[in-house]
Amino acid sequence: MYFSKSDIDSLEKLKRLNLINSIAGIRPANLIGTANDAGQSNLAIFSSVMHLGSAPALMGFILRPEGEVPRNTYENIKHNGCFSINHVHQNFAANAHATSAKYPKDISEFDQCGFTEQWISNFKAPYVKESLLKIGLSYVDSIPIKINGTSLIIGQVEHLYIVDDIINTDGYIDIASIESIGVTGLNNYYGLTKLSTHPYARP
Repeated sequence: MYFSKSDIDSLEKLKRLNLINSIAGIRPANLIGTANDAGQSNLAIFSSVMHLGSAPALMGFILRPEGEVPRNTYENIKHNGCFSINHVHQNFAANAHATSAKYPKDISEFDQCGFTEQWISNFKAPYVKESLLKIGLSYVDSIPIKINGTSLIIGQVEHLYIVDDIINTDGYIDIASIESIGVTGLNNYYGLTKLSTHPYARP
C-alpha cells in the first residue's frame, strides 16, 4: 500500500490523524501534572515526552497549537515554573486516557479520573501517587515549531522517584517490570516487553 502526500492530504480528517499519529510507532504514555498559583491541579496524558540530554538532564514534550483548546498544562507551567512527568502503567491505562477529555479549568483530572495527588518536598506541581516512576522538572524553555504552530516544552530534571529494585548496576531501568505502557495514535495502548540487551556497538 502506498500513500503520496496528495493521498494523505485527501484522507478524511480523522483517518489522516490516526494514520500519521501511528506511523512513528509506539511512544511512551505519560501523565503530566501541574498546578496553578491557587493550587488547582491539572493532569493530562501525553505521548510526546522525549529525552533531550543527560548533562544536564533534560526532557521535553510537544504541545499542540495554542488556541485549538485551552492549554491549562502550559499555563500552569509558565506560572509555577515546574511540572511532573509520571509513567502510565497497565493497571490504570483507562483512567490515564480519560484525562484527555476537555474538563473545565476548575475541575481536576486527578479527581475526575481516579488519581491521587502527591505533593513532595515543596515542589509546586503534583505527582501521580499511583505511578511507580515520577519525575519533577523545572521549566527551561519553549521552542515554537513554526510550520504547524506546536511548541517543544523543555524541562530540567530536579527530582526522580523510582520504585525500589528496578535499576540495574549500569543505571538502566527495567521498564517492563513496572508495566509501563506505550501508545500509538490517540487511543491505542500497548504493553512493553524487553527483548534483549546488546553491548555498545563499535566498528
